Amino acid sequence: MTTAAILGTGRMGSAMAERLAGQGVDVVLYNRTRDRCDILADRLGCAVASTPADAASRADVVISMVADDAAVRELHHGPDGVPAGIRAGSMVVDMSTVLPDTIRAIAPAVQARGAGVLDAPVSGSVSSTRAGELTIMVGGSADDLERARPVLEHLAKRIFHMGPLGTGAAMKLSVNTVIYGLNGAVSEALVLAERSGIDRAAAYDVLANSAVGAPYLQYKRAAFVEPDETPVAFALELAEKDLRLIGELADESGTSMPQTTINLEAIRAAVRTVGADADFARLASHLRQESRS
Repeated sequence: MTTAAILGTGRMGSAMAERLAGQGVDVVLYNRTRDRCDILADRLGCAVASTPADAASRADVVISMVADDAAVRELHHGPDGVPAGIRAGSMVVDMSTVLPDTIRAIAPAVQARGAGVLDAPVSGSVSSTRAGELTIMVGGSADDLERARPVLEHLAKRIFHMGPLGTGAAMKLSVNTVIYGLNGAVSEALVLAERSGIDRAAAYDVLANSAVGAPYLQYKRAAFVEPDETPVAFALELAEKDLRLIGELADESGTSMPQTTINLEAIRAAVRTVGADADFARLASHLRQESRS
């Protein structure tokens, strides 16, 4: 497998394209907004497809990394969708954060063409993507995973096979449940320390080196300590979307998740205060404003 199509050239999709191109994989790009795609293609020296079907027709592995369930379904819909162009023996790997049912819904049309399907969402940041250090959670058959593995291994530090189709998506939502809980707790702890007269950077470094010092705290330091100077890595509006999906999966499975409900309310409040396109670590900025009122 030497050619990978990347469908969706947002922050993570672009980083995946950069990583794969740098590892000698031939890359084909597709993005609904062509201008963003063209800029990346010029920089990487790779091809641009006109439709998802066009991209799929050129690739051994078709990787989609898009914003939400509707965007995944759109990639697979109609005469220009992925199933119309996919080749027998190829692999479709959706790495977006979506509901398990979305993956199961798109699979039959792809499989009818003799191609395989995996849901393989990731845990990690843009920087860990560029370094090939993602954690990938895979749902689908073991045989399909082995067919896609040569490409996925360029992106991953660890690949976990969770079970049948949809279990990767479910595991990603479970991981994000912890991330959003941690994001909220760090935001509150940091503002509490500041209000108690402790320097923000010093307080953050203590948190990052304490018992709660998960990898998340290591790569989000700048976003928390210097929020106004740090580029957005993951927007509040996407965090709100993920938390809604977690709630939907919880309702479907009959799981009580009171902390997730609180986290969703907090993220929505932050959207109103600092804007939907701000980084989700800006929850701390929202709490600073709330603390003054």
